[in-house]
Amino acid sequence: MKLTDAFKIIEDIAAPVALSDELCKNYGHYDNSGIILENEGEITGALFSLDFTPDAANEAVKRGCNLIVTHHPAIYHGMKRITPSNDLISRALITCAKHNIGVISMHLNFDSAPRGIDYYLMKGLGGREQSALLSPLSSGGYGRIYDIKPVAFKQFVSRTLKTFETRRCFAYGDDERIIKRVASFCGAGCDGEAAGLAINGGADVLVSADIAHHMITGLYYNNVNVLQLTHYASEVYGFKQIAKTLAPHFGVPVCVYVDAQLM
Repeated sequence: MKLTDAFKIIEDIAAPVALSDELCKNYGHYDNSGIILENEGEITGALFSLDFTPDAANEAVKRGCNLIVTHHPAIYHGMKRITPSNDLISRALITCAKHNIGVISMHLNFDSAPRGIDYYLMKGLGGREQSALLSPLSSGGYGRIYDIKPVAFKQFVSRTLKTFETRRCFAYGDDERIIKRVASFCGAGCDGEAAGLAINGGADVLVSADIAHHMITGLYYNNVNVLQLTHYASEVYGFKQIAKTLAPHFGVPVCVYVDAQLM
């Protein structure tokens, strides 16, 4: 299996880059998903890492993996200089180039695939079926609102921290409020439209990450509790599920690198 073969497996099994292109075209987003750094020869092992960091690159070297698959793009905007002295991406790129490690990044397509990161956020929070998508696509989409088995907010928060194996969150709202309906958006997905979906859709709580203060205030005073996870925790749960799905199709050792400091 070569790099292009691995890329085709990811597109066929998990999420084609066409989903990212469609999301960008229809909703005005920007992305850079696909093969970021080419390598030569056969793939000997694949390391999945949510972020492209020097530690992830070093872990790939240590494990004998010559492919890194990331969620957040290894190169997002254009780079003018490779400066390893003060730039994490430069350091990781140099390590990968030196050790013949290819890099594939699957960003918005991993978010919005039918069994993508946003879908698994819903599943981890106890949802089974979504009744609305904030940004629907021809297949899959982003942003969900759905019913769950009723639970008090404080238990909902505790359960979420355990399920997503994270110790950090901000929780706003009445601890005793019964949560029956959830709106969730993986990563930094809480904008005005997302808040509107939660408020107008009768959500008891909105779950996301990187939520601006005015969004939290607006939701709270419109009777929607808020659970803010770290960006990392809101996405690595689903990212690991995708890696698990892909692993049997690669035919080489597959591992997932998790940065516990960001959980």
